[in-house]
Amino acid sequence: MANVNLRDVRKVYNQTQVIHGVNVDIDDGEFVVLVGPSGCGKSTLLRMIAGLEEISDGQVHIGSTIVNDMSPKDRDIAMVFQSYALYPHMTVAQNMGFSLQMRGNAKAEIRTQVEKAAKILNLEPLLERYPRQLSGGQRQRVAMGRAIVRNPQVFLFDEPLSNLDAKLRVVMRGEIKALHQRLGSTMVYVTHDQIEAMTMADKIVVMRDGFVEQVGSPLALYDRPANLFVAGFIGSPGMNFLSGRYAGGAVWIGEVPLPVSDLPVSASEGRQVIYGIRPENLAISDDDGLPLVVDVIEPTGAETHVVGHISGQRVIGVFRERFATQPGDVLRVKFDPRKVHLFDQQSEQRIN
Repeated sequence: MANVNLRDVRKVYNQTQVIHGVNVDIDDGEFVVLVGPSGCGKSTLLRMIAGLEEISDGQVHIGSTIVNDMSPKDRDIAMVFQSYALYPHMTVAQNMGFSLQMRGNAKAEIRTQVEKAAKILNLEPLLERYPRQLSGGQRQRVAMGRAIVRNPQVFLFDEPLSNLDAKLRVVMRGEIKALHQRLGSTMVYVTHDQIEAMTMADKIVVMRDGFVEQVGSPLALYDRPANLFVAGFIGSPGMNFLSGRYAGGAVWIGEVPLPVSDLPVSASEGRQVIYGIRPENLAISDDDGLPLVVDVIEPTGAETHVVGHISGQRVIGVFRERFATQPGDVLRVKFDPRKVHLFDQQSEQRIN
C-alpha cells in the first residue's frame, strides 16, 4: 500500500491543455473517487497515474517515488477497466494468474494467490469456467481478482460498473466497498455517477473541464458545496436553484421572500444571488408556506417527488407523505432556512 500525491499535474494534447495543474493528496489505504461529467478529465488523470498517458508537466508520486518516467509495469499498480478484458480461451483461474505467470512466479505460488483472491471474491466455484460461461458481474469480479493477485500498492478503477445493469451495479458497488475494507488498500476510482461516488468514497474529487472544483468527504461536499457546479452535481434529485435578489435578510424572487438563516452571509443589499435548497429540505405546510404550483407528481413508493414552480421558477420537492394532488393544484411548502445554500450569480461561488 502507498499514498498517491499529484503535484501541479498538467496534460496537453496538440497545444490544448486538458488537465490544468491538479493537486490531490490520496492517503495510504484511502478510497478516493474522481467524479465529474464526461470529458472532465477524470479518466485521463487516472491513466496518468497508471502511466498509460504521458504527463506534460508536474509530478505524480506513488509512495516516496516520483513515477513520471516509470513504465506502467514498474509502478506497482493494478488497473480494472470498464471492459473486462478477459482472455476468452483461458479459464477464470488462468485469467487471474496470468500476470504472475508472466512475472515468472512458481506454479504453486500462482495457485495459492489465485485461490486466496477467489475466496475473497466468492469465485471458488467458478475457477474452471471460461468467461463466456459467466455473467457480467462474475466477469467483473474476475477482473478484480486479476488485480488482487498482483498485490499492488495502488488499485485503479476506470468506470468498472458502466457495462452492468442498474441492479447489478448496486450489488457490485457494495462488493467493491467491502473489498476495500477487507484489503485496506489504496484505491482510486473513476466514475461519472455521483451516487457511486457518494456511497463508496472516503474522499471525492469533483472535476470539471480539467480543473478540480472541490475535494472532500461525501457529506462535506453534500452539506457545503463550494460552488454552483458542485452543488448541482452532488445529490439526486439535484438541488433546486432559484435566481433572486438578497434584501432584508431574505432572497426575493419576484414578490415572494425565501427564508435565509441568520448565518453570516457575504451579500450586500440588492445583490443578485442563486438560492439553493435540496428537494428533501422542503416540507408540506398547512397554511403559511410558499405557494408551489404542481406540474408533475412522481410517486416512487417510499417517497413522492413533486415537480412544480414558485414565481415561475422550477422547484422539486421530495416528501415521505403520500397525498392526492393533481397538476395545477397549489401546495403550501416550507423551506428549511438552516439548509439554504447561497451563491453569487456571477462568480457562482458560495457566499454563506
